[in-house]
Amino acid sequence: MKIGVSTATYFTRMYTEEALAPIAELGAQACEIFLATHSEYTDEFACILNGELEKARRVVPLEVHSVHALTNQFEPELFSLNDRAYADSLATFEKVLRLGKKIGAKHYTFHGATMLKRAVKYNFDFNHISARVNYLTELAADYGIKFCYENVHWTYFSTPEYFNTLKKLCPDLGCTLDIKQARQSGIDYTEYLDVMQDRLKTVHLCDYDSDGKTAIPGRGVFDFVTLFKRLRDIDFDGACLMELYAKDYKDDKDLEESYGFLKDCLDRSLT
Repeated sequence: MKIGVSTATYFTRMYTEEALAPIAELGAQACEIFLATHSEYTDEFACILNGELEKARRVVPLEVHSVHALTNQFEPELFSLNDRAYADSLATFEKVLRLGKKIGAKHYTFHGATMLKRAVKYNFDFNHISARVNYLTELAADYGIKFCYENVHWTYFSTPEYFNTLKKLCPDLGCTLDIKQARQSGIDYTEYLDVMQDRLKTVHLCDYDSDGKTAIPGRGVFDFVTLFKRLRDIDFDGACLMELYAKDYKDDKDLEESYGFLKDCLDRSLT
């Protein structure tokens, strides 16, 4: 189990490729590349990232654990019944996979379709959803990448029951646990863990206060030591990645302290 950082932590503060140097300076040996826009879904941008990764690796052996795209730019349409919209989104998805392979990513973090109409009760067609997810999973595997569905409170996968049903129809599907998103769904993260089990490949770390407001790890109320113990109980050996909102910290010193706090919690989880 490794503590790493997502470049999403620096979103709006700096460009994606610029985040790799400060991540390396923290000492992180795993990262997630969060792609912020279509111009980053290209072979040219993969070359830029590889150049920055080479520089970062002079400081620390930084691996690209996963790649993650900005959801609403194309992912919801991967479930579209409109053939043209589906084809366009699929072409974009494959661009991201190609970039992921070029930078050595082993996992794809997926949000998928969204629930924009909060007052509407959604009835999921799992035959349709699973058929699409199985195809996406197979396509990702062709690029050497594990397709991992993430719990997000404003998407289809907002409850453990959704994934519990889907995994029975998608034998090769992986998953990502997001701590803050579980809190925002109003569901204890352990309920997600219960259904994720050995499908879990990535964990997104964030803290929150007693009112549920997000915070940098170490300045909230979340019990990370217990989380790491529970992850060990299911033999999790993936990456636990800091994925913070830019508003929740002031500067690099805050991130350094928080990263050290998480490393300490991981060590204490062994006792």
